[in-house]
Amino acid sequence: MHAIAVGHLALHYASSWDVVPPIQIFFGDEQVHEGKATAFTNGAIEAAIIHSRALLEFLGLRGKTEATLSERYWARKDDIVIESTGLQRVSIQEAVSGYAGPSSEAEHALAHVIHLANKGLAHTSSAFVSGEVQLLEIAFRGVPTLVLRHFYDPLGISRPDYGIPAITAAQLG
Repeated sequence: MHAIAVGHLALHYASSWDVVPPIQIFFGDEQVHEGKATAFTNGAIEAAIIHSRALLEFLGLRGKTEATLSERYWARKDDIVIESTGLQRVSIQEAVSGYAGPSSEAEHALAHVIHLANKGLAHTSSAFVSGEVQLLEIAFRGVPTLVLRHFYDPLGISRPDYGIPAITAAQLG
């Protein structure tokens, strides 16, 4: 969930730029990279997309189309899934019910992030079109919330502090 929070921050910055600013990366006191800020934002957003897909599949959701979800009805023998904990898979209705906007928008965002992971990052495809910022924003907020609500809370596990302290609610819109 931390990777999703970092990707969420990167998405916020990248979507606010008219011109990509320069970046300097330091490990301790040693500068190891100088270039464009996309050296950070691209990888962070891509990692957030992949982690979002993994967590959605763990919860029991898969992409049916770029805009619709389906439930995962099977898992490979070595897959770690929510059912391994004694909990039930999350239904599509449960996944979209906590979203304040239209449920179709929430479903589209979750399905879109899975689609991007499968078609945009996992392998090159002519069908890949860069995702809209709003859908990624919804997914990056929604996926950790779903994991907390449907995994941590039912098992009585303390919620992890996965956020980035530098992010304020105002910064993320």
